[in-house]
Amino acid sequence: MSAVVVVTRTVSAEPSRVFSMVSDLARMGEWSPENQGGEWANGASGPTVGARFRGRNSNGKRSWRTVVEVNAFEPGRRISFGLMVGPKNWCDWVWEVRPVEGGTEVRHEWIDHRGKVAVWLGNLVSGVKDRAAHNRRNMEATLDALVKSLG
Repeated sequence: MSAVVVVTRTVSAEPSRVFSMVSDLARMGEWSPENQGGEWANGASGPTVGARFRGRNSNGKRSWRTVVEVNAFEPGRRISFGLMVGPKNWCDWVWEVRPVEGGTEVRHEWIDHRGKVAVWLGNLVSGVKDRAAHNRRNMEATLDALVKSLG
C-alpha cells in the first residue's frame, strides 16, 4: 500500500510565525477535525529529531491515542513525524513552509507506509475505510482553519 496526499495554501503571514504554529503539535487540535492535541513524551518539550509526542484523535464516536516520532526537523522550514505503532512507522506527516511573494506557502503532506493488515486495523480503530480521501478532506480543513487563525 502506498499513498501520498499533499495540500498547500498561501497565507499572508511571516514564515516564522506559520512554522511556529505547525511545529507546535500540542496546538494541532485547534485546527484539525481529527487530531485533538496531545503532549510531548519521555522528557521532550518540543520538536527535535527522535522526540516523541502522544496525540489524541477522534472520528465521530471513535477516539484513539497515537504516538508520533519526529523524524526530520529543520527549524523555520520543515517538520516531519511518523505515526509509530510499536516499532513500525505507519505514515509520515510533513509540514513545510517557504516564503513567497506576499507571505508564506504552507505545504502539508501525508505519506502512507501501511501494509494490508495495518490498513485493516486502522479502519477498525478509526472507522475510516479510505484513509487517503479522509485525510485530504481533513488536511484541507486544517489548513483552512490555520489560515483563518492567522487572520
